[in-house]
Amino acid sequence: MFQPNMFETHHILDMSHKTSENELDMLRDDDYESKSGTDMMEAPSGDEQDPNQRPNKKKRYHRHTQHQIQEMESFFKECPHPDDKQRKELGRRLTLEPLQAQHERHENTQLRNENEKLRSENIRYKEALANATCPNCGGPAAIGEMSFDEQQLRMENTRLHEEIDRISGIAAKYVGKPMLSYPSMPSQGPTRSLDLGVANFGPQQGIVGDMFGANDLLRSVSGPNEADKPIIIELAVAAMEELIRMAQAGDPLWVQNSDTSSEALSEEEYFRTFPRGIGPKPLGLKSEASRESAVVIMNHITLVEILMDVNQWSNVFSGIVSRVMTLEVLSTGVAGNYNGALQVMTAEYQVPSPLVPTRENYFVRYCKQHSDGTWAVADVSLDNLRTSSNSRCRRRPSGCLIQELPNGYSKVTWVEHVEVDDRAVHDIYRSLVTSGLGFGAKRWVATLERQCERLASAMANNIPAGDVGVITTPEGRKSMLKLAERMVLSFCSGVGASTAHTWTTLSGSGADDVRVMTRKSMDDPGRPPGIVLSAATSFWIPIQPKQVFDFLRDENSRSEWDILSNGGLVQEMAHIANGRDPGNCVSLLRVNSANSSQSNMLILQESSSDSTGSYVIYAPVDIVAMNVVLSGGDPDYVALLPSGFAILPDGPGQQEGGNPEAGTGGSLLTVAFQILVDSIPTAKLSLGSVATVNSLIKCTVERIKAAVASP
Repeated sequence: MFQPNMFETHHILDMSHKTSENELDMLRDDDYESKSGTDMMEAPSGDEQDPNQRPNKKKRYHRHTQHQIQEMESFFKECPHPDDKQRKELGRRLTLEPLQAQHERHENTQLRNENEKLRSENIRYKEALANATCPNCGGPAAIGEMSFDEQQLRMENTRLHEEIDRISGIAAKYVGKPMLSYPSMPSQGPTRSLDLGVANFGPQQGIVGDMFGANDLLRSVSGPNEADKPIIIELAVAAMEELIRMAQAGDPLWVQNSDTSSEALSEEEYFRTFPRGIGPKPLGLKSEASRESAVVIMNHITLVEILMDVNQWSNVFSGIVSRVMTLEVLSTGVAGNYNGALQVMTAEYQVPSPLVPTRENYFVRYCKQHSDGTWAVADVSLDNLRTSSNSRCRRRPSGCLIQELPNGYSKVTWVEHVEVDDRAVHDIYRSLVTSGLGFGAKRWVATLERQCERLASAMANNIPAGDVGVITTPEGRKSMLKLAERMVLSFCSGVGASTAHTWTTLSGSGADDVRVMTRKSMDDPGRPPGIVLSAATSFWIPIQPKQVFDFLRDENSRSEWDILSNGGLVQEMAHIANGRDPGNCVSLLRVNSANSSQSNMLILQESSSDSTGSYVIYAPVDIVAMNVVLSGGDPDYVALLPSGFAILPDGPGQQEGGNPEAGTGGSLLTVAFQILVDSIPTAKLSLGSVATVNSLIKCTVERIKAAVASP
């Protein structure tokens, strides 16, 4: 269907010659050999040769010595176009024969003439292309200059659309409605054109988010077969069109709620507006739809790259995306960017609590730059293409629009539209999930805003005035931020209800709300080797999230809940601000032991907060290793076992003045610990270790409840 090698064709528009470079290339080539005076006569042409005459023996050549080549390279760099006197002087100095130097001059003259000829042809072809017209519409074939590659892409795209039309009957079986016939020649305007780039049907997979060992993400899910690929393309085109309209439409598609100043999607109007798509809502699933806009401190091109690169996407949204895999890249885009990129993916989305089941999706992601310069990235589920699919979550066209703004800012409009079976969500999280704060557009946009601020801080080349403590160099600052990022990713990948985890609920003694799992850590310099026991629990407290966040991140109140600090004085040794909120920062804490027989301990901590949730994540670090990091050394070899807290609102709230804000009621707090219980990876876990960790997490919970409840 595609021709991956069509870009290997060499064409005139890609040629750029410089005389001096050609001369140096000729001199540099080991296969180039100078002819002696007796070998200057050319052999007869094929027409003039006697057929009975034996071929001439191979001509004798004199190779340049390495010294001659080096001297000539140096000479031509300083003097690209030498005159006769300079050439004779060069020949005398390098002991070149006169005829040899004369022959080289002749060849260089030929090269210059050929170069000028190529330049003229280049200009002529460009002018012809600029004045070319589209055979279908009579309009310009391209805006500006159109390369040979783009012509080939448009021809291939025309063929693809014809093939889509031919298989529309087959596709209708999957999508439930007859498909539209699209224009055979894509133009700059319509949003439904699919500008496919280099086709690559080979497996290109990116796997992230697994905490220990190999990631077995949805091993039963394979990439699409050849027969489904045209259908996937058609679904992607329709999803892009629907996303644009969903992002820009108002009433009656989106209905304003006068009480909360929020908006809700009218399902009746939706199915009237979009009769096509992935079919009617399956029985047992409920709809969730939300839309959110914000201005973020990141340029539009970088945002597109984050969304289209599986590793960057899962890192930036690590609190939401627990696991992800690219199953197949159908198109890499056009002209060196992601315009027209198309990839089949599978992902797992989470709320940071073992009490909320994750949501798995098998979908296609399509990126397109539209005529007004706006970029859009659209997702749509492909579950209907799997005969054995019994998905608990379907992703209707969702994604975001990205509009370029001055000074490196972008406006992002995010749409989330899913159909899901949420009956397994624990009661204390139900309000959070149904309000959209768990998986909806508001959470995606709030996370993006916070991460953009963090990335802007990480890219700073100086040490801002807000940074204090033992960090003295920009290199040390960046290394510490990189280490903190790895700590956060590790925590987020192990705190949710991912299907990669095997949580065991402890029973008896009132501990049935604590879940534990064990993992083996081997051959990973970023984690201590041995048996790691993870424990987590989630509970509700009648305290606002901001109050809980401020209490847990404050080093002065740490001794009230941290049992491992043993009541010692906690001192902040370093502080890196990475957001507008004063609570968004990375800190290096030193715990001065109250017991003189015990050594002091260093703790790396990152705290972050946005309108939909907060995190306080920390890990003990080795003092020697941390000194290397503060000096700008590689942080990847610092062993970490992060623990911490995820703080979420218990649902949407209401403040005075009618402005809705999450977190005006109680808080949903998840506490997660990781403890190295045995330094031998092959050792067996003892019941005593489980009991110790269980006791530790329960005691911490009781301390937190008591501390935040006191005035």
